[in-house]
Amino acid sequence: MHPSIRSHAPDVTIVRVRNQIVTNAARTVPYGDEMIELFRGGRVFTSDPDRPWAEAVVIEGERIVFVGHVADAVDRAGADAVVHDIAGGVVLPGFVDAHAHVTMTGDALLKAQLRDAPDVAEIRRRLTVWAAANPHAPRILGIGWIYSAIDGGRPTRQMLDEIGDGRPIYAEAADLHSCWLNTAALHELGVTDDTPDPIGGRIVRDPQTGMATGHLLENASVNLVWPLLADVPASTLDEYLAAAMRAYSESGVTAAVDMAMDATMLAAMQRAESAGRLTVRVIGHWLIHRTGDSVTELAQVDKLVRLVERMADDSSLSRLRIAGIKIIADGTIDGCTAALINPYADGTNADPIWDRTSLDAVVAAADAAGLQVAIHAIGDQTVRNAIDAIERAGVTNGDPAATHSRRHRIEHLEYVDESDVVRLAGLGITASMQPVHIDPAIFANWAAMLGDERADRGFAWREFLDAGTTLAFGTDTPTAPHFPLHNMYIATTRRSPGDPTLTPHRPDNALPLDEAVIHATRDAAWASFAEDSIGVLRAGSFADLVVLDRDPFAAEPESLLSARVVLTISNGRTVYTG
Repeated sequence: MHPSIRSHAPDVTIVRVRNQIVTNAARTVPYGDEMIELFRGGRVFTSDPDRPWAEAVVIEGERIVFVGHVADAVDRAGADAVVHDIAGGVVLPGFVDAHAHVTMTGDALLKAQLRDAPDVAEIRRRLTVWAAANPHAPRILGIGWIYSAIDGGRPTRQMLDEIGDGRPIYAEAADLHSCWLNTAALHELGVTDDTPDPIGGRIVRDPQTGMATGHLLENASVNLVWPLLADVPASTLDEYLAAAMRAYSESGVTAAVDMAMDATMLAAMQRAESAGRLTVRVIGHWLIHRTGDSVTELAQVDKLVRLVERMADDSSLSRLRIAGIKIIADGTIDGCTAALINPYADGTNADPIWDRTSLDAVVAAADAAGLQVAIHAIGDQTVRNAIDAIERAGVTNGDPAATHSRRHRIEHLEYVDESDVVRLAGLGITASMQPVHIDPAIFANWAAMLGDERADRGFAWREFLDAGTTLAFGTDTPTAPHFPLHNMYIATTRRSPGDPTLTPHRPDNALPLDEAVIHATRDAAWASFAEDSIGVLRAGSFADLVVLDRDPFAAEPESLLSARVVLTISNGRTVYTG
């Protein structure tokens, strides 16, 4: 758990409600009762363009019933209301993580954390410590290493063979687009020097000997490593999900858009919802796997259409729904697997994972079925391909206006050709971006791969906004930390939460805090057709809100690094107090 989450206990206001003693630290009335709660004593930022600021909020049961002046709120709440005195803090809408991997986040929290390991020696030390603490685990697992921690950015199995006790070692990169294995792990997967590369992926081989190095890129990792590590009992998946729910609630997230949903994850979430344990709303995008065969690719879309229809008839799933499909169309700039119009600084380039014909077919099929399309596209060539595919889907299906209304999305958009930025708004495409990916602590390798001139236009949020595109902020957890306040710090400063002294990249692209919060609440909800119910504090919306112990809007951006979440309410239910 991050140390800023539970460093102090909150002040407790005690009031009497229906002859019971109730505190602001725990709900004693069973969830589902229409208890009335009043929040006052600080400021309220609503993310509502009609009324961005207020003095008080009243909730009744699972809904907000009043937002406005404190005197009017007291009248609306009545004498029996539970009163939360926020003591100079601030109330915000619950954060909506517009791009996340929910169950994978819980899984990642239980692995060796490698994100800030500066070199191979420290990576090995942390894996060794984890192995000693988990002697009965069948594998040694780590996550989060970055390319700049490895000389030349080229991990090898020999580097990991020097540690451990013979168990397979799987260390996933921070971007989750590659995995670093020891020799035992290669043997477990059945990967040899002669194993062919899967479509859209690569088994990295030594250029002199042709031997597999232990580094699997893109679909080589997705198709081989992911299924192996996901083959766990249902009870383990439930533990992963529970860990993610706790982490999100502790940091103020009340809704998340899961961008790699599959059947096992969905089943875990359905179990959690049935048991009342799904404390974060989840909007899923089903991962469509690239097989190289158009029949099987389109069959995945057809199967999803039937699943969405069944879920729509299930009234018990009020906090869980599937919005559409997710396509991983390229890789990452750090790994030189994102497709660029012009080569990388070292002269190499990468092909998109989905060629034009295959991408067009799946996008058009999903659009025709009324599904929302989310396309992972990081390099400027893949972004252009994604825009083209969405545009052509409208033509293919004979209704470009309907395609516009689907609010199709492109995820990441880290480097986009200037001529393509202006096309997004005209096609109704949401720019789904993650400020945490421009943390200066991890930015050097990204910039070096592109070269200075192109890197200068990286993560150009203001360009998208100036062109009229809706910008939805998320974290892409677990590829990056899930903390929304740190995400907001980067959005407002372009600086590193871990080391604010590092030079920010293009600070002129930073955003005011109120705008950044809107992109992480109301706009993130809008991108999932949920702006009328979450991401905003207004009468009629669900009671999803967060209380901070201080008001960062009235202070320097650094206050976001010390601010604490003291209360998180989801659907009218207190899910965290700190």
